Amino acid sequence: MKWAEGIDKLGLGLYFLLCAFAIANIYSVDQKLGEKQLMFFGISVFVGLIIFVGRSKFFENMSGIIYIGGVLLLVGLFPFGKEILGQKNWYKFGSFTMQPVEFAKIGTALMLANYVSGPEFNLKNRKSLLTTLAIIGVPAVVVLAIPDVGSMLVFIAFFIALYREGLSGMLFGVGFLFAGVFLISLAVDPIWVALAIIVIVGGYIVMNYYKMSWNVISISSIAGSVILLCGLAFGSPYILEKLPKHQRERIEVLFKGEKAFRDTSGYNLLYSKTAIGSGGLWGKGYREGSVTQGKFVPEQETDYIFCTVGEEWGFVGSAVLILCYMIYIGRIYYLAEQQKSGFNRVFGYCFASILLMHFTINLGMVMGLFPTVGIPLPYFSYGGSSLLAFSMMTFIFFKLNYSDKNSLV
Repeated sequence: MKWAEGIDKLGLGLYFLLCAFAIANIYSVDQKLGEKQLMFFGISVFVGLIIFVGRSKFFENMSGIIYIGGVLLLVGLFPFGKEILGQKNWYKFGSFTMQPVEFAKIGTALMLANYVSGPEFNLKNRKSLLTTLAIIGVPAVVVLAIPDVGSMLVFIAFFIALYREGLSGMLFGVGFLFAGVFLISLAVDPIWVALAIIVIVGGYIVMNYYKMSWNVISISSIAGSVILLCGLAFGSPYILEKLPKHQRERIEVLFKGEKAFRDTSGYNLLYSKTAIGSGGLWGKGYREGSVTQGKFVPEQETDYIFCTVGEEWGFVGSAVLILCYMIYIGRIYYLAEQQKSGFNRVFGYCFASILLMHFTINLGMVMGLFPTVGIPLPYFSYGGSSLLAFSMMTFIFFKLNYSDKNSLV
């Protein structure tokens, strides 16, 4: 059929596969929640069909209004939000709740794509760079003020899209360096960390002394970086002590193990690992997981849904799920790179990068490689807001891809 030409069947097929597998696993944990998720899926597909039959230029033309609407929804949480699990990041309408940060990500992706694809955009220009940072920073700061640290981390995904558009990779290197110094200083005496920084920087200077044209700016930059890093090393334990108790313990779990906090912040992780490990190679079978069926893992239908997969479907089932996600995300990156439109390309990179951040942080969290934060697994975790928002991004991108493939330009 001619109308079907340009529809990416692999990408949409993987979307429906992930959603179907997700509903089955949520149903395994809680039958009523599984039925509600099926209803949310039906609503998501209905909204997706409306998106698909609409005009693709609508999202580019309305990106500014959608972005402002997303930010206003976030700001509205302060006077009107409902506090759930210690975070005031939900609107409540009767028995239904809505998490606006999920939709703010869509607005940010659209606005960023609109601005970056504009003719006057140039990352080497200070005005362009500052405007770009403001587009990402405004909703990110509001999310952090809620506070919702997990969702704020997802906004890092937009810098991956900017890297494709020419942002220096040094920014990521600096970010990883500071994060590494912070974490290492929590496990090692800060004095040794500071000495290591001085030795490494000193070695770098010696090795490159004759290769670089040294001046006051380069010397002051290196000296300033050393002072900042050493200051961070000595300040890390103090920063940790000033965090709320539950956030502090979530970080300490990485160093002391979940058993040291088995009655508090390590409880979820302890039973999550137990469930995943007990699945063995092939799993215990659908609805046969003793840990998940016993409701030992809190939030096992949302943020910790992967432990259900690990226990019931085992290593093989978990590996297949991870492979599906990798192919799906890789497919979106590939299609984004093929777009003739700059707007389509940037939005595709934003979408794929958001998925990548959610996927990486969520799996790292349930396996103890990352502190526990409220990050759902895309399409898989229970929740209408998350599923609808990810589905909207999915159908927006595949609509843009469809229009791009059928464009004569």
